[in-house]
Amino acid sequence: MKKIVLFVLLSMMAVTATFAQEAAFTQAVAKFKSAKTATANVTMTQHNAALTKNTTATGSLYMKDPDKVCISVNGGKDQLVMNGNTFTMVMKGRKHVANSKISAQFATFKSVFYSVLSGGKSDISKLSGVSVAQSGHNVLVTIVPVAANAKEKRRMMFSSFELVINKSTNALVSLSMKDRRGGYTKYAFTGFRFGGSVNDKVFNP
Repeated sequence: MKKIVLFVLLSMMAVTATFAQEAAFTQAVAKFKSAKTATANVTMTQHNAALTKNTTATGSLYMKDPDKVCISVNGGKDQLVMNGNTFTMVMKGRKHVANSKISAQFATFKSVFYSVLSGGKSDISKLSGVSVAQSGHNVLVTIVPVAANAKEKRRMMFSSFELVINKSTNALVSLSMKDRRGGYTKYAFTGFRFGGSVNDKVFNP
């Protein structure tokens, strides 16, 4: 009997925690419900596990409802672009294109950012590999892509993503991506602004 009661209590605590996390995320993205665009300044920091010195570059963030995100730095030589189901990475001028419908590492990424841009209309707590936590005034969304098989896992460029959002201002604070070799790329956002004109051309690198 005690085991049953303990199981029920633990289940209730887990459900309560899930609701609290979802509520925190919804609060952190509330302004996106009315603001259909957002922009910010970006500082990109790249860490290569084989090197001792990090590299940095600056640029801009563009977001547009319902499913468009562009991070462009280093004069466009380095970009991360989500345009619907299409993901484009430009690294040192070389373009790599993937589709979230067939790429596990970007499928969940798209679902999370779709929820951000919609102001939390879609529930991310049910997404596989996604966890939400609170740290001070920030909400941390961690994405660990789940591969369907060993081959797909080997082809993944990233082992995890972490998106940090200020719960009070709803501004994106940073986006970090860890690669499978121990390195990472971190985009830090400043001067975050809601609204304003964003040209669709930036989402077609």
